[in-house]
Amino acid sequence: MILEPGDVLVVIDVQNDFLPGGRLPVPEGDRVIGPINRLIGLFPHVVVTQDWHVPGHASFAGSHPGRAPFDTVALAYGPQVLWPEHCVQGTAGAELAPGLDATRAGLVIRKGHAPLVDSYSAFLEADRRTRTGLAGYLRERGLRRLFLCGLATDYCVLWSALDARAEGFETLVVEDAVRGIDRDGSVARAWAEMAAAGVLRIASAAITGT
Repeated sequence: MILEPGDVLVVIDVQNDFLPGGRLPVPEGDRVIGPINRLIGLFPHVVVTQDWHVPGHASFAGSHPGRAPFDTVALAYGPQVLWPEHCVQGTAGAELAPGLDATRAGLVIRKGHAPLVDSYSAFLEADRRTRTGLAGYLRERGLRRLFLCGLATDYCVLWSALDARAEGFETLVVEDAVRGIDRDGSVARAWAEMAAAGVLRIASAAITGT
């Protein structure tokens, strides 16, 4: 696929805490860095997202006595999966992976910084009302086709892809530049949800420069 001027690569949450050895490691999460770096060199536009939590965030299991990671609790906006403490502002775990070449990113979106609201999607936080501003940025820049990559397939990539389609953007996920947590078949379900919403899959090797 030959890239066009309105194409943008959206690199989702490639941060230390999501890599092997981090606080919330995605299996083989480090394997996405090579394909993503190659794509960054090809795309006319690059956007990067970061999880950016305050200490004691409501999505952390440690904020709920008696609860464990991956339990689900009811928060004001609905069910919330609880996570190990991760991507806390100002910590090494929240930093972008040192091997990721993010110098060409035109925009960095930090999400999940509201203490009582989690945020998977690059577009909308988990209350489904609070916008990150990404959709407006893309429209004002005339960017129409999104290629998503990063971590994790079954959470932040999934929610971002679904919201991108809901916003009317053509959306593709680079299948060898994502990895998932995959609890109880969650990756397979994520791919099925994305396909049903009109999200396409593409291999990084099929993408060439403008």
